[in-house]
Amino acid sequence: MGGAILAGLVDSGLVGEGVAVTNRSVAKADAVRMPGVDSYALDATPDANRLALDGARVVIVGVKPAMVPDLLAEVAEHLAADAIVVSVAAGVTTATMEALVPNAVARAMPNTPSLVRRGVTGLAAGSRIAPDQLAVARAVFETVGAVIELDEDRIDALSTISGSGPAYVFFLIEQLTGTALRLGFTLDEARLMVEQTFLGASELLAASDADPAELRRRVTSPNGTTMRAIAVMEEADLAGMFDRATAAALARAKEMAADAAG
Repeated sequence: MGGAILAGLVDSGLVGEGVAVTNRSVAKADAVRMPGVDSYALDATPDANRLALDGARVVIVGVKPAMVPDLLAEVAEHLAADAIVVSVAAGVTTATMEALVPNAVARAMPNTPSLVRRGVTGLAAGSRIAPDQLAVARAVFETVGAVIELDEDRIDALSTISGSGPAYVFFLIEQLTGTALRLGFTLDEARLMVEQTFLGASELLAASDADPAELRRRVTSPNGTTMRAIAVMEEADLAGMFDRATAAALARAKEMAADAAG
């Protein structure tokens, strides 16, 4: 995810030069090295975080949730007074961040389609961040897709929809591909049919003024084959399944928040 955001920033021209990133290993640092970016490896440069923070206006924390508190405690004294600290770690609250650094903070929850500039990022402000600072943070994530500003008490719920959502879509594609294989199609044929159908349906929705329910009705002829298939799906209670799945994801997010808070 950090690499997607970095590529989006560089491609947008928003920052020009002056971007610095750190990774644990030389191999990972080399993988994101690009023009205008200083890429440091902690293995080779132990004070890489301090070097990267020198003059930084926006600091994006992209480590695993359990590592965020220790990292913020380590870098707090090296942050510029006007630096904005944004975490993309699930479950780590702005209150936890504000207890560790004196800076303005925010939480962001991007999703993996950010890799192709089709991301959705939820952005929640901490208690100390000013509107102009939040606008800067928003501009960073707009380089990789759409941004939704929301109250922090809703960001975990957003993570169960747009954050985890790509996995749900991939799982549906995986299952429908399996069905195509069981109907006798080759793997190449099955992938072409299923993946292009999902892509085409998404693009049709984006280009249409109609909502998904209306577009579904247009495909579903009375007493036709699609209606029979939709009836089976309705009997399976997909709505209830998605409610249960997102509830499970939300419960896990709350557990992670409790772990990060100590």
